[in-house]
Amino acid sequence: MKIKSLLFFLVLLFGASASAQVKKWTLQECVEYALKNNITIKQSELDLKSTNIDKKLAIGNFLPSLSADASHSWNIGLNQNITTGLFENQTIQYTSARISSDVLIYNGLLNQNRLKRAKLSQLAGQYQLTKMQDDISLYVANAYLDILFNKENLKVQQAQLTNDEKQLVRSQELVNAGSVPRGDLLDMKATLAADKQKVVTAENSLLISRLSLAQLLNLDDFTTFDIADVDMEANPSPVMAETPEAIVEKANQVRVEIKIAQSNLDMAERDIKIARASLQPSLIGFYSFSTRASYANQVTGFAPDTANPTTVIGQVEGTGQNVVQPNFIPVLSKAAPLFDQFSENKGHNFGLQITVPIFNGFSAKGNVEKSKVNYEKTKNAFNQAKLDLETNVYKAITDAKGALNTYEASLATAEARKEAFDYAKEKYAVGMMTTFDFNQAQILFSTAQSDVIRTKYEYIFKMKVVELYFGIPIIQKQ
Repeated sequence: MKIKSLLFFLVLLFGASASAQVKKWTLQECVEYALKNNITIKQSELDLKSTNIDKKLAIGNFLPSLSADASHSWNIGLNQNITTGLFENQTIQYTSARISSDVLIYNGLLNQNRLKRAKLSQLAGQYQLTKMQDDISLYVANAYLDILFNKENLKVQQAQLTNDEKQLVRSQELVNAGSVPRGDLLDMKATLAADKQKVVTAENSLLISRLSLAQLLNLDDFTTFDIADVDMEANPSPVMAETPEAIVEKANQVRVEIKIAQSNLDMAERDIKIARASLQPSLIGFYSFSTRASYANQVTGFAPDTANPTTVIGQVEGTGQNVVQPNFIPVLSKAAPLFDQFSENKGHNFGLQITVPIFNGFSAKGNVEKSKVNYEKTKNAFNQAKLDLETNVYKAITDAKGALNTYEASLATAEARKEAFDYAKEKYAVGMMTTFDFNQAQILFSTAQSDVIRTKYEYIFKMKVVELYFGIPIIQKQ
């Protein structure tokens, strides 16, 4: 018996210790963690890095190119013998090296426009990241409020179950005393079974809402994930006192949707100038330095041919005397040192190259026309973005006001249902109401309580949306 008691104590101690270690996340912590770890935000950050690389590449287009190459070759087969002048099978080696550079002088301001477009793309990427951060913050807030609602709703359903369990005991006592028919007891058992089902449904909803928020935060383990139990009041926001026109004007100033559309429009305008550059001539300056060396023997001089010192080239007319000339043979030596040959054989090549486009199958002109069409489409998208923002702001204001009215109505309904339920309890206690009617009054009161919780968090969320359009972030940055 002592062992069982000890085990039971250890289990309780371990459970209490584990519970104490579970982190309770605040809304501030959830949003900040999501902004660092959410997958969608990470994708936007990678997109922004890509635009930074594009900007570096655009800057690199202004720099001259520099390349170097070297080669060493073996020429095996018929090669001319430098001594005899005849072609013989032999192997000759060659080494060559070259350094060249090109610098762009003019290409229709193509590089300048590409750099400006890259800067615009970088700015648009930053705006897109900001928008994604706002969206994720809003999603996190909605998921956070959903957990709070499911927690409170679970408490309501559990309280309902507890009350019905007490009523079941009371009904059993009344049936045993013969005060009420057995059918009332069966009705109460059916109600109790329905209450248990509602508790299970509420528990599942709470689990799913926790999973949804954990996925937004990109957490691996959601089984121990939980948020801090806070009592959020549905206090009206000062923004709701502003006129819709003022909120729309503020949204046009602070929201990045318009800035993104404007950046896209500016990039489309640059695309036209980039396309037009292909219609203009380009001028390039070039320079190269080269040298070479050979490993074949070379002729360094001539010496008399002792084996055949002279050669008869003719005779003197009349006397018949032979006319001879001395014979010489080439003096061969090994190839000069490698670096000496590089120094002797060096050469420079520089100049200008101009390219004038004359005809390219209408591709250049077609690209200009397509860029103009894309500009008009982007301009329409910019105008549509302004209309969409205005529509979304008015919708958010209307939704917030509607949510407030619904919340206030649910409060009034819950108050009336509470009074009706209290009256039903009094009648049921003296036997003036059947169990079925009492259960119906209790169900209506429970439903009204759930509606109050649901409409409260709906109003809080919709009010947060309006504040976001007014430039108030979901959380204040530390």
